[in-house]
Amino acid sequence: SHFECFWSVYVFLFKTISSLFAGQVQCECPGNTIGIEGGNYTLTNQMHQGSLLVYQCREGYFPFPHRSRQCLHSGKWNPEPDRNLPQRCNLVKCPSPIVLMNGDVYPPAYEYLLGNETTYECYSGYTLKGSSSRICQKNGKWDGRTPTCSEDSGSENICPDPGIPPGARRRGNMFGVDDRVTYSCSEDMILVGSKERTCMENGQWTGREPACYYKHTYDTPEEVAHAFGGAIRESLTTLQSTDDTQEAKKIKILKNGTLNIYIAMDVSGSIEEKYIIDAKKAVKQLMKKISSFTVSPNYDIVFFTSVIHKAVNILHFFDGTVKRDKMADALDKVPIDRGFNEGGVPTPTVARIKNLVYLSNIPGKHDKKREEHLDIYIFGIGAYIYQDDLTPLTVGTEGQHFFKLESLTELNKTFDQMIDESEVMGLCGLHRSYETTDNDAKSMNPWYAEVINGDVKRCFGSLVTTKFILTAAHCFRARDTPEHVKVIIDDEKNSERKVEKFTLHEKFEVGARKNQGVPEFYEYDVALIELKEDVVISNTVRPICIPCTTDTRDALRMNKQSTCKQQEELLLSEDIVQLSFLTKPSDNDHTLKKVLVKNVKAKLRNNREECIKYALKAPNVTTTDVSLIVTDNFLCTGGVDPTIDHIACTGDSGGAVFKDYDYRTIQVGVVSWGTKELCKSGGLVVSEATSRDFHINLFKVLPFLRRILGKDTNEYTPLKFLN
Repeated sequence: SHFECFWSVYVFLFKTISSLFAGQVQCECPGNTIGIEGGNYTLTNQMHQGSLLVYQCREGYFPFPHRSRQCLHSGKWNPEPDRNLPQRCNLVKCPSPIVLMNGDVYPPAYEYLLGNETTYECYSGYTLKGSSSRICQKNGKWDGRTPTCSEDSGSENICPDPGIPPGARRRGNMFGVDDRVTYSCSEDMILVGSKERTCMENGQWTGREPACYYKHTYDTPEEVAHAFGGAIRESLTTLQSTDDTQEAKKIKILKNGTLNIYIAMDVSGSIEEKYIIDAKKAVKQLMKKISSFTVSPNYDIVFFTSVIHKAVNILHFFDGTVKRDKMADALDKVPIDRGFNEGGVPTPTVARIKNLVYLSNIPGKHDKKREEHLDIYIFGIGAYIYQDDLTPLTVGTEGQHFFKLESLTELNKTFDQMIDESEVMGLCGLHRSYETTDNDAKSMNPWYAEVINGDVKRCFGSLVTTKFILTAAHCFRARDTPEHVKVIIDDEKNSERKVEKFTLHEKFEVGARKNQGVPEFYEYDVALIELKEDVVISNTVRPICIPCTTDTRDALRMNKQSTCKQQEELLLSEDIVQLSFLTKPSDNDHTLKKVLVKNVKAKLRNNREECIKYALKAPNVTTTDVSLIVTDNFLCTGGVDPTIDHIACTGDSGGAVFKDYDYRTIQVGVVSWGTKELCKSGGLVVSEATSRDFHINLFKVLPFLRRILGKDTNEYTPLKFLN
């Protein structure tokens, strides 16, 4: 079908281990000759025909002379074990840096191993550019940048010396307009990147700097996140356009444009089922990451063996038969074919995708190439990768498109880091929705802060802008000054932040209804703390989204004409709404993370009256009119029906009451007070039948938030609130 806008397309091909032979098991391969000194191995089908053996070594080492073996139909291993060259784990080595022209490399060596350091010096009349020293890393690469020695004067070159990467050979030493250089690697290495580069009139080289990879060389998640994630951020950030064109050979998503993403994954029978399950998780994680942005892409997802299993068809997004929030279910339903086969070949799929990418009939734009609207990224995962076969399938005019990762764990890390950087600090509510290996609770809740008021009060707070912390008004005393208060939020500067000033809601007065039988009244229990200095945004320090702002509108994928009331209906529309807030671990449990998440159900609408009546059981309350204690400004949680809620502890006050949407968090309330003190030191304590917590509903205190956070000053950037 025809679309009146450009298609911007990304294709992700996840290629893992595939079997070479089909047929029934004939005989087993011997197991007494396949051991490895200093390491171990895994088998995809025990010692049976077609089984793939993959060697593993500890970090910093690689299997030598082979990374894997295949059990053949004849009952022999391919390649066969060699008694004269036993399998062992060797220390990682890096490609030879003795390729520097017009300079010297120290120390000269036959080979360079993990941890070896080299230094570079240029001859007289030449200036060193790039790194003056480099260290061999555990992934088989040198750190830093490729050094070059450039002539100080008299050069007629238009482009700078493109250098020679370690282990490479270069043909071409002329750097004028249209001059070309070509690269190659030695036989035991593979070239990744541009084999040929051309000097352009603007003084830049086409393509990207190549690199020579050993079979044990891998890209790190940090490297892939920087290269791949940068391209994704560039594409998924919605841009304004004056002429509805896509210039500079970069894929941009216009306001009325469409992004189509194709994902193809090899799930051949020789791949262990756990790896296929992990691969599906990685795809889900990628989709969740992309959903953090304000565009809604269409997906086409296939899993191929000898038969293609279509998980999601891209055309179904256009006819409405597929919902994006149901894609995870579609992935889970794809069968895992355990029959041994040769695996699918991605080449025909790539060809079909290329034919689908076209341009609309826009005058003067017929000379545009289809590939300018298509990027194909290939991720080779594991040891048994046919890199020479996969690299030519990549498509793209900018940046790196083939990545080699050691495991699916590394792929998960890549997707996790892909947008968790300061370049997208304008996006509120970004977080990890799963635990990482280091149990980094801070990156799962990057907006939380601690508010310490002398030795008397300890509260939670939430970062709502780089300058402001939202917390509870009762965390302050009448005599307090900014000098009494400090905020703990671990950014790159320091953890303890000084306070410029704090502002309590003007209508907050604890003793306002003491004469009416309410000893402590917490109406309008909110406050804002202005910090002396902005916090530094990172993957572990980010603002949370608060209601009725344009940022929250975009996070919720609502249209520009949507209202604050519509946000409230979306977030708090049900009779029972799942919410969360944070607590500290209990004092006697030092094994837990820095903060824990408490899950509660807000009782709204028809369930509200039953919930709030327990406020009359709070200590020293003598009134029988619950409306004098709990106004419409409060959310009510706690109790044991319909589920047993967590209950707030002393010290949880001021914390965000929030709701998660994929990778975006929206704060809807502030923890205020409770009817029973069931815990003082934190921990995941559950509610009793009559215990209740009450939280300030942020939708009810918007004038206060707007007046301070929306104020346009020279001191800080204001939030944009909806009318």
